[in-house]
Amino acid sequence: MSGQDAPAQEPRARVSVARWAADLAMGARFAVTGGRESWARTIMTAVGVGLGVALLLLASSAPAAYDLRGERSDRRAALGFQEDPEPGPETIRLGQANTTYRDQDIEGLVMAPDGDSPPKPPGISQLPDPGQMWVSPALKKLLDSDEGKLLRDRFPYRTIGTISHDGLSGPTDLRYYAGITHKAFDRAGGDYRIDRWGTKNAGKPQPLNPALLLLVIVGCVVLLLPVLIFIATATRFGGERRDRRLAALRLVGADIQMTRRIAAGESLFGSLLGLAVGAGLFVLAREIIGGVEVWDVSFFASDIVPSAPLALTIAVAVPASAVMVTLAALRGIAIEPLGVVRNAAPRRRRLWWRLLLPLLGLGLLLPLAGGFGSDSTSGDIKPYQAAIGAVLVLVGTTALLPWVVEAVVERFGGKGSVPWQLATRRLQLSSGTASRAVSGITVAVAGALALQMLFASVEAQDSTSTGQDPRRAQLMTNVPVSNGAEARAAFERYRATKGVRDLLGVTEDYVSALHHSKDDPSSVPEEALTVADCPALREVIRVTSCKNGDVFLVDSPADYYEGGEKFAKPGAQINLTYRDDGTPDLSKKKLWTIPRSATKVKSRPDPIGAQRSGIFATPGAFDVADLPDPQAVAMIRLDPKVPDATEYVRNVSAALSPTIDVMRLSSTAQSDEFTVIRKSLFIGATATLLLIGASMIVTTLEQLRERKRLLSVLVAFGTRRTTLSWSVLWQTAVPVVLGLALSIAGGLALGVMLLKMVGQPLTVDWAGLGTMTGVGAGVILLVTLVSLPPLWRMMRPEGLRTE
Repeated sequence: MSGQDAPAQEPRARVSVARWAADLAMGARFAVTGGRESWARTIMTAVGVGLGVALLLLASSAPAAYDLRGERSDRRAALGFQEDPEPGPETIRLGQANTTYRDQDIEGLVMAPDGDSPPKPPGISQLPDPGQMWVSPALKKLLDSDEGKLLRDRFPYRTIGTISHDGLSGPTDLRYYAGITHKAFDRAGGDYRIDRWGTKNAGKPQPLNPALLLLVIVGCVVLLLPVLIFIATATRFGGERRDRRLAALRLVGADIQMTRRIAAGESLFGSLLGLAVGAGLFVLAREIIGGVEVWDVSFFASDIVPSAPLALTIAVAVPASAVMVTLAALRGIAIEPLGVVRNAAPRRRRLWWRLLLPLLGLGLLLPLAGGFGSDSTSGDIKPYQAAIGAVLVLVGTTALLPWVVEAVVERFGGKGSVPWQLATRRLQLSSGTASRAVSGITVAVAGALALQMLFASVEAQDSTSTGQDPRRAQLMTNVPVSNGAEARAAFERYRATKGVRDLLGVTEDYVSALHHSKDDPSSVPEEALTVADCPALREVIRVTSCKNGDVFLVDSPADYYEGGEKFAKPGAQINLTYRDDGTPDLSKKKLWTIPRSATKVKSRPDPIGAQRSGIFATPGAFDVADLPDPQAVAMIRLDPKVPDATEYVRNVSAALSPTIDVMRLSSTAQSDEFTVIRKSLFIGATATLLLIGASMIVTTLEQLRERKRLLSVLVAFGTRRTTLSWSVLWQTAVPVVLGLALSIAGGLALGVMLLKMVGQPLTVDWAGLGTMTGVGAGVILLVTLVSLPPLWRMMRPEGLRTE
């Protein structure tokens, strides 16, 4: 026993920090000096880790990028003040002049200073004079291009400069500042004044809708888990030469623990190199993203700066995970002086702990059913509980994959074509490697399916009906007019516009009774008066017969009338005179008598969903020019055969007034929060899918490199290239198909729990399920196609040479 006691002290000495450092450093030297194959393995690891690190750095930059974008938007804001300041030397008169061009939103302001020292918006050096404008670089590029030819007609201003970085939320912003006269403002209406630019959101922000909060949490989990899994997979790339080197270390006296630490040092060097590669890819992606717009969101390259704590965590966690994953992987390998034994007496994978993970996750999610987001003392813990539960379900689904692949492939017999037999035999020998390659797809598809189920439910919940009917009219605009004659002229101009098939012109104003209210002597009862032709009247009231000269009456709700006074009756006289402050003027009455032939009818929702009441007159019964302060509403029907009909209407609107807002009618609307979350998740999902494809390609190339000599032997014995190519396809397809089946089951389970948490009925997005299946098939095809060129290069006689 004494001969065994002395060496027993060695492990205690070698687990010191110095011993660990020495062994890891030796492994790092082997990664550099181990020849071409060691460098190939190190580069594979570095590329794999680098892709994951780059995506993690981009993800860690997202909060700061959105904050900087929001800060610039706040600095240029011109709204949010309690009341307009009085006109003076330091005030400026503004009007919203936003427009849209072929589904591209353009933000604009028209302005006129009140004095000599008005505030300037960020990004410009001087205020534009009347007839001048500042434009963003993206808008200038659009206006100068052939695509923007029709848009140029909308801006009767001369460009004097471009808005700088400080005045834009992103590089693709379409924005302008234009100068107009005060007289033009008097005609435009809707103006306001400010004495400073910028605003801060006061008060506590409104809490996010629980369903949207859950969508954010699960989305982050789904997007980041495949990245972490891929980094762990990349650090396990191995090779025959490394196995021989580890055996040689055992031969010269190294024990198993030291050998494993040296192998971990080799992976550590690859992961450190991967950090450098990831930083380089991050810098490259940062510059590319700086000029790219994805779902209406863009960032300046200077905005994309990773959070310092998160970047430090990534820099520490990635190398640490490389060491831990390598040590864990080598525990199941017998490293002997004569070689590395991987498949001697293989142990069957245990199922119990793999099932325990998703069950624990479901156990954490189950108490949140129907109560997520509700007010309680544990409200702050619920998001973390939901995130941990989702992670356990998805990780548990991935942990089940190796067991499922092993259980299925071991039942494949020796039947089938030669490519099928080659593929299945390879899977039977090393199903774990194939499972690790597919684990990223399993997590992504399971999470994406759950997200789609939640998306469908949240979208239905978050979508609200606008009451608009785009079948009856496609565009609507309020035309600022000072009298009825201007309203009539505006309608005629719209009717003559190219692409306009029909126009429903409605001109509205208020009229008053000839006496004060009985209940409130200081007020005068008022009623709405609407003037329109018969086709337009049929869209707002229910009439069976209408001809020019008719008048109709629609009773308002009972609570509309003060004291129940209904003065608008057949034969009654009404007053058309109003003061400048908008109150009825009974001292200078201008009378109009409602014809006794006026017919009482019911109201009808118009194309924009509004219910009107009061007096409705055709132009033959009432001259629209007599309205003192009318509002003109144009509901426009477009000719679908004219490509840019909407743009011609917008150009005419801008010519009438720069502040006219042309609204496209839609039957449903969604909150801005849902739209932003959906765009952000789609951006992240795109990056994650690209990473998954890249990870499988890198893993497949590593496997082919390990089997280069075997492939050369098969070719030397007469195996055809097509046979080996099909074997690679089947070898990729079998784990992916099993992974997709498992991910569908896990995704459905997680999706059901998420729907229960927000109290929504069970709905399965079958279209999304089909899309995910198609993505899996596309990944199989992509990996196979990319693998073919290196596969053919490896099937050469030179691969038989050895040293």
